[in-house]
Amino acid sequence: MSTDKTIKLCNCNQTMALDAKALAIALKLGTPITIHTELCRREVGAFNQAVDGGDCLVACTQEAPLFAELAEQAGAKHELRFANIRETAGWSGESRQATPKMAALLAMAMLPGPEPVSSTSYRSDGQVLIVGPAEVALEWAERLKAQLEVSVLVANGSGPAGSGPAGSGPAASGGELPAVRGYPVWSGKVKSISGYLGAFEVAWEQANAIDLEVCTRCNACINACPEQAIDFGYQIDLSKCKSHRDCVKACGDIRAIDFDRAERARNERFDLVLDLGADPCIKLAQLPQGYLAPGRDPLAQALAAAQLAQLVGEFEKPKFFAYNARICAHSRSAKAGCSNCIDVCSTGAISAAGDQVNVEPRLCMGCGGCSTVCPSGAMTHVYPRVSDLGRQLKTLLATYRAAGGKDACVLFHNAGASRDLIAKLGRRARPGKSGGLPARVIPLEVHSVAALGIDTLLGALAYGASQVVLLATRQEADEYGLAVERQMRHAQTIVTALGYAGTHLKLLATEDAAVLEREAWRLAPARTVAEAAGFNLSQEKRTTLEFALEHLARFAPAPKEEIALEPGAPWGRVLVNSATCTLCMACVGACPASALVDGREQPLLKFIERNCVQCGLCVNTCPEKAVTLAPRLLLGPQAKAEQLLHEAVPFNCVSCGKAFGNKQMVDNMVGKLGSHPMFAGEGLKRLQMCGDCRVIDMMENKNEQSIFGIRS
Repeated sequence: MSTDKTIKLCNCNQTMALDAKALAIALKLGTPITIHTELCRREVGAFNQAVDGGDCLVACTQEAPLFAELAEQAGAKHELRFANIRETAGWSGESRQATPKMAALLAMAMLPGPEPVSSTSYRSDGQVLIVGPAEVALEWAERLKAQLEVSVLVANGSGPAGSGPAGSGPAASGGELPAVRGYPVWSGKVKSISGYLGAFEVAWEQANAIDLEVCTRCNACINACPEQAIDFGYQIDLSKCKSHRDCVKACGDIRAIDFDRAERARNERFDLVLDLGADPCIKLAQLPQGYLAPGRDPLAQALAAAQLAQLVGEFEKPKFFAYNARICAHSRSAKAGCSNCIDVCSTGAISAAGDQVNVEPRLCMGCGGCSTVCPSGAMTHVYPRVSDLGRQLKTLLATYRAAGGKDACVLFHNAGASRDLIAKLGRRARPGKSGGLPARVIPLEVHSVAALGIDTLLGALAYGASQVVLLATRQEADEYGLAVERQMRHAQTIVTALGYAGTHLKLLATEDAAVLEREAWRLAPARTVAEAAGFNLSQEKRTTLEFALEHLARFAPAPKEEIALEPGAPWGRVLVNSATCTLCMACVGACPASALVDGREQPLLKFIERNCVQCGLCVNTCPEKAVTLAPRLLLGPQAKAEQLLHEAVPFNCVSCGKAFGNKQMVDNMVGKLGSHPMFAGEGLKRLQMCGDCRVIDMMENKNEQSIFGIRS
């Protein structure tokens, strides 16, 4: 918002205690704040006047649609924003102590908006495949054919192909094909469904002897079958069929019936998929957009069918992530390293692509779990950017502290179910008496709490937060809870070791207002840093961690130089067995973080601990199995200094005396290859020569047999 702004506060029919003077001082406003009682009703004229004069912030979200409509009717050209201080602060048992929190929320709402992020697009022309039992799939096809371009895959078995023997499915009982062939109808067992809105690839296997695409529905097979194994769904019930093959004869030259069909595989492309099977064919925690799997519940099916019509056209959504392949620790030279992002992704959007990973932006739902678990910062969440979120945190906590607030607890929550839960909790409070959120618990809305990694957590503590609580839904906790809690354990271990007493980090998974209220009031303040940090959170994860750790260590009640961490932590050292290491430098070439460096002209292996992300590439690359990892956090200047891991005596060429390689490596090579006939005599001596002398010796040795002298 611009500097020419007005804040409109309303005590909502005198249900909130608002201190206009204290808020104006905390927000550093040059003009006093007027407290309204019925801004959305009797005093609406004051809003019209304010919005006409410049940018306006209204501290009410309930009536946001009304105020937005009034501003549009008035032709206001200035920016209009909203902030919720009622359910989050004013409606609380500690409402009279909540002025610092209100000031913090208002200050954060006045910040400039985040920079726009790039987007990814979809296009859907309404080509929908309905998959499921004939009786349900055909019924929905008839209902939807006027709105969408419908196709049907009759799949009476549940789940993809492989769940039962091919051709063993029952007949299409109760599913009579329509009299008019108005849309394609196939039958078979689904092998796979992949893709996203506008680009689904569906593969299935023709499981029944009758191919519905070829069948003319002449009923000759029905009349010919002595067991009545074929109904008007034109599929053969193999449990009744006695293999007379009268149906095949009756079909004649149509050839729709083939019990020995060789070509069974089919595949087509669709914009949308309505999966009516008992078990969805795509088994992911978050299904791709355009794929609806309501199961067998009629109401859920009706809601899904109604949603299909809204998924036709062109759509855009943010590209939630940014990926820097240069520092990715996934793989090097086909040696496996870190796969954290692939393992945590609930949408199947991330896959291995050689030494890198590939992210399909149309499958990504923006959970941000990949950025949370990425040790190097190669994968970052950009909705919002860490830098934008850091600016909010810094403003929120600084304003809260300047207004006299203490022991701030930042409650991160999503914009959906968790936001509604906080509003529900506030509505049930008795202002000034009981309930609601405590005055020190400040909610901060983000797109996804799973995107809050250890850099954001430690950054918030460095900014002066006493605690950080992530409020998650049960689904979020099921998908990302373990990953988030692991990051929290690393961070808590560090701050506890530095002497910051108490529980600073908590994941709270609930959709129950009573549980949220109980846990919020049960939280005991933890020790905060003596002086709030002034740095800004960076998009570069390791940079942010560097600043946060240095600040927390500088003011630590119990300074430490070394902190032990559990396996999987993104810091640690590399240990090298000098008895087996040959200084081949394969580990140096594999390290994506420049933590391992060679000695340039000398046979040395050195290590910079602060750069190490403990990805394990060096361990998996070392041909001698001489490298191991030891997680820990090393603080102080020694963490950034080069440490000598191993050195060896240089080996001098036996011909010219020039140093090349090291003695241990050459001795190992001679020991392993010396008994081989190819290296007998002069060949063994050649192993001890530098590259130049080796070539010269080969050219000067006229008696040496070459491949050109070999006769078949």
